[in-house]
Amino acid sequence: MDAASTPRLVPKAMLKRDKVRDADLLLLPERVVRLNASGAAILRLCDGTRTVRELVDRLEEEFGATGLIDEVLTFLNDAHDQGWVVSG
Repeated sequence: MDAASTPRLVPKAMLKRDKVRDADLLLLPERVVRLNASGAAILRLCDGTRTVRELVDRLEEEFGATGLIDEVLTFLNDAHDQGWVVSG
């Protein structure tokens, strides 16, 4: 995956906010992944319409940060390897 890729969640995955546990969850068949805030923010933007570069721009604006491209790419490549996202 690179900055021009358009990641999206795999069809069998769903993001959910668990209000009782105050946690973001990624629901997959036969497993649940508890996400940290940054992982949830990244995956929420993975709808297949935005490039990784656009995701990073939005995250940098939202969090008032710069230079997030490497960290976001690392996360997305790991998420891809785990079968959570695919790239268009």
